[in-house]
Amino acid sequence: MSKSARSAYDRAGRRKYLTKNEGQKFLHSALLLPRLEALFCLTLYYTGCRISEALSLRCEDVDYESKAVLIRSLKKRTKSESRRVPIPEFLAKQLRETGQSSEADAIWKFSRTKGWRIVKRVMAAARISGIHATTKGLRHGFGVRGAMVQIPVSLIQGWMGHSDASTTAIYLAVKDEEERELIEKTW
Repeated sequence: MSKSARSAYDRAGRRKYLTKNEGQKFLHSALLLPRLEALFCLTLYYTGCRISEALSLRCEDVDYESKAVLIRSLKKRTKSESRRVPIPEFLAKQLRETGQSSEADAIWKFSRTKGWRIVKRVMAAARISGIHATTKGLRHGFGVRGAMVQIPVSLIQGWMGHSDASTTAIYLAVKDEEERELIEKTW
């Protein structure tokens, strides 16, 4: 794995994650979409899952009582592994009310390409551009948000499905707004 792949920044020093402010703009713009498309964007934002993982979610993967989703890791191809990620109560309720005919039905019945286009459209509407204006930028933003509120690395690691804590640790090495927010806590 290249050095830039194990960093929250690319080789040119550009960040790969959405800032807190950009995340809020993304959420606001996503809520203007048709309901299922909005729920797709909200699920990506609130779980940090990969786009293919979101698209593989079924109604039965949403635990409405504990307000969590069960995400099957699609990156670990040699073994079947899942992780539970807590979600906001309103999102659990909305996912429950998607109206699918069977618990085994996929929540979203569109392709990865359409999912990617939906996210790009929301990013454009929110006026977010750059290498971080992607589904991966949402995933990285999830990790950075967790690090910024001092969630233990082991929890973030589990939620993101990382095998190695060093992969998760990239979210602790933030700069720009996040670095300033951290240093201001010491003032």
